[in-house]
Amino acid sequence: MTTTLRPTEPLQRTADGSCSRHYAVCVNSRPVGRLHLATHPVFGPSVAQVLDLRVDEPDRGRGRGTVAALAAEEVARSWNCRRIEASVPAHQHELLRLATALGYVERNRTMAKALPERPPVLPEGAAGRRMTEAEFAPWLARVKERYARTVRERGATEQEAVRKAERDHAALLPEGVATPDVLVGVLEQDGEAVGTLWVAQRADGAYVYDVEVDPAHRGRGHGRSLMLLAEADALAAGATRIGLNVFAGNTPAQRLYASLGYEPTALHLYKQLL
Repeated sequence: MTTTLRPTEPLQRTADGSCSRHYAVCVNSRPVGRLHLATHPVFGPSVAQVLDLRVDEPDRGRGRGTVAALAAEEVARSWNCRRIEASVPAHQHELLRLATALGYVERNRTMAKALPERPPVLPEGAAGRRMTEAEFAPWLARVKERYARTVRERGATEQEAVRKAERDHAALLPEGVATPDVLVGVLEQDGEAVGTLWVAQRADGAYVYDVEVDPAHRGRGHGRSLMLLAEADALAAGATRIGLNVFAGNTPAQRLYASLGYEPTALHLYKQLL
């Protein structure tokens, strides 16, 4: 039996070169699943995304998904894509094993936890406060530079990365440190600033955008204190859940979040197309 992809719509192409197309996964012309492939809305036509890949229950476990995923790579190559990305829900272990077997590598993961009923207690001598206007400008410059660096590492040009960093931070922090439903805070230990925190309230709960311990104060548990401060702020705002993103190579952060009760919700993977 032969597994193939059959387009179910014309190729959708926008003025900026972005592509998108839905396919039926077929076995001898019989539909057994579906695939949605598109180029990345941020990183442009050189990066493809598998937005959906599903095989119907009766046809699972027969290699249909593997063949469909490989066929998606060939389509992406025909679109002149150099990389392909996919997000896998953390509980879909079979899909994750498939992606790993095909050479996909984890870039980052999202994690979340249900918040406790009572706010956590900070360690003795630790206290949080809102960042001042004087502190905000240099902090924002550091955050945007780190963000732009991660965008460049995913294939964007320097100009594209800087533009995206400016655009995204302007949208997320339109009123700076006074942006509603946002805490840009400072953690102090015995009156000395040791770290910074950016947490926002969203429709699906609180989200930690950035946590940073000052290099001179690392290795002393302040990262944990910052996360407890984030949870306390989220609870005060009425949130019942809090989430974050962590990159695959940041093992200390992953261990910290796991020790605090955060669990992976999705893994975001990529593969270079040769």
